[in-house]
Amino acid sequence: MDNIILFAVTSVTVIGAVCAAMLCIASKAMAVKVDERIAKIEAALPGSNCGACGFPGCGGYADALVNLPGTKPNLCPPGGAAVAEQIGEIMGTKAEALERTVAVVRCLGDRDALQKKMDYTGIPTCYAAKEMFSGEGACAFGCLGYGDCLLACPNEAIHLHNGLARVIPSLCISCGLCVKACPNHIISMEKESIATEVLCNNIEKGAVVRKKCGFGCIACRKCAKECPADAIAVEDNLAVIDHDKCTACGHCAEICITHSIQKMALKQ
Repeated sequence: MDNIILFAVTSVTVIGAVCAAMLCIASKAMAVKVDERIAKIEAALPGSNCGACGFPGCGGYADALVNLPGTKPNLCPPGGAAVAEQIGEIMGTKAEALERTVAVVRCLGDRDALQKKMDYTGIPTCYAAKEMFSGEGACAFGCLGYGDCLLACPNEAIHLHNGLARVIPSLCISCGLCVKACPNHIISMEKESIATEVLCNNIEKGAVVRKKCGFGCIACRKCAKECPADAIAVEDNLAVIDHDKCTACGHCAEICITHSIQKMALKQ
């Protein structure tokens, strides 16, 4: 009996040792080599995993930089120029200049300016309010005021003031998560160098807009006619500024009848 037990134990031990050796050999033979630059790049990235670079998180971007030829090292808005420079050094390339962008809420319709059409008592989120007749405000194109963008912001750069979302430029990390969270699509990422912006998203006719919001663009075309750089056009009843043409004179903001065009101060 003792011999049988000893034989069984020995057999199991030998089989285990052989299997372990086979697994060890297989792990080395089938190992996938990982470029050490991926880990270095991922360590340099801010780790916000926001997807603003166009890839699935910081790990996905780091992998693409090494394994996908043509991927630029300056695609991380939260990291900015400093991170782009670090990536350039790791990859042995020169990073192109990257201008910081800031989230801009294109609406001025707070509770004092916006007419109400009903009392909304549903789920207190912008998405839910959008599904229920676009919320309680008469304007269906403005800020819904329940803070879905605030909840999406990883750096507390957005706050609600009198029912209107507002961005603190110095805290914005350019991730763009608020843009994705807004069901009315009134938040956009703009270069911090822009001088003026049309803070309205309503494309209805001017007479209709006047009845709904005190700060809505009424498409009067005064800004377009008087712009010395021909940088403003009215499209779908809404003034649009071509920032490449804009000379930052600020004249449009000064003459705007409804003050829907505002001077911007986005730089840190």
